[in-house]
Amino acid sequence: MPAPHRARARLQLAALLLLVVGAPACSGPPERVETGTSVSSDVRPPAAPAPRTSQRQATEAELPAFSSSVSRIGPRLRERMAFSYRAGCPVGLRHLRYLRVRFVGFGGGARTGRIVVHASQAAAVVTVFRRLYAARWPLRRMRLVDHYQGDDDLSMAANNTSGFNCRRVAGADRWSEHSFGRAIDLNPVQNPYVTGSSVSPEEGRRYARVDRSADAPRRRGVIRAGDVVVRAFGRIGWEWGGTWIHSKDYQHFSASGR
Repeated sequence: MPAPHRARARLQLAALLLLVVGAPACSGPPERVETGTSVSSDVRPPAAPAPRTSQRQATEAELPAFSSSVSRIGPRLRERMAFSYRAGCPVGLRHLRYLRVRFVGFGGGARTGRIVVHASQAAAVVTVFRRLYAARWPLRRMRLVDHYQGDDDLSMAANNTSGFNCRRVAGADRWSEHSFGRAIDLNPVQNPYVTGSSVSPEEGRRYARVDRSADAPRRRGVIRAGDVVVRAFGRIGWEWGGTWIHSKDYQHFSASGR
């Protein structure tokens, strides 16, 4: 190749090399790439924790619905009532009804109680226990008083909620309202009968002076002024012995107020 041509070729090659080497400098700074953690579209964020449920709410949710039945006094039940009923009682068996009602026990579970009341009061008494069950107000136990040979003292000492029992008023010659099936005693230990220094049952002495005002702290099985128990019985026209003047029968509710 002639010299002039070789010189021209060298110049062209040098210019080309300058273009190639200088290209990055002319293209500007490289594009910045944001760094960080990206979440893939197929990965879900952790689920929000479920609302906490208290033990009491769980227990209430697990309780079965209230149930009850009202029956006449048949031959077999008449035999069981040999201690609470006898000839000469002020009402006949045909005027009494046998109730089976669901209630909440002291342990918080549902139990079935049995009680006898006057036929004219049966439906109303069922509504009372329905309201107590809805409020989860507890009873220790509910058995026929015949389970204790008709002995009111034994029944009270066992903290038994009871109704009909053909007997006289303690220390008097007149029939008790229980003899007519128009009175019920609830949780006698927590709600004793108090007159002067006498407390019945003796097991309830530590509850004899507890505060039973409407604003008093709530205690298990203790009846207070204006509480759900007093209101429930009040709605059917029954009165509370806790309002008596000369004595206090905190366990006692009756249709007559006596």
